[in-house]
Amino acid sequence: MQLPDFSLLGSDGTTYTQADFARGKFVIYAYPKDMTPGCTIQSNHFQSLKTEFEAIGVTIFGISGDNEASHQKFCAKENLTFTLLSDPEKILLEPIGAWREKNLYGIISLGITRSTYLIQDGAIVKTWKVARAKDNAQRVLDWWKTNV
Repeated sequence: MQLPDFSLLGSDGTTYTQADFARGKFVIYAYPKDMTPGCTIQSNHFQSLKTEFEAIGVTIFGISGDNEASHQKFCAKENLTFTLLSDPEKILLEPIGAWREKNLYGIISLGITRSTYLIQDGAIVKTWKVARAKDNAQRVLDWWKTNV
């Protein structure tokens, strides 16, 4: 699946479009909300493995519905040195399947599901529709290492 057209603001102040993902290898992990326990664990794990991702040519991005200011606070608080994309209108989250129906204790709602998308040269090559905060980053790194 090719990435859809999008234009999203990053925590670094840069606007990113699908053209920025047309060449190279990327991780985009979707998470529900900045500064919540699971999202913090997941983001910190990606940060701790960042140099290993970079060594194999993979760039990390996080994405949620939070705004740029929230992302900047989250990055500063947790010392995150990769970019978080802001998608409050679900321009990318919905088409890739991260914004969908969730069932929590029998209560159905729409929301961002913790999920991960691996992109190579503009195409999604691997998806985790449901990702676990504690081991997602390592699983993603292991996949890239065996599929490079």
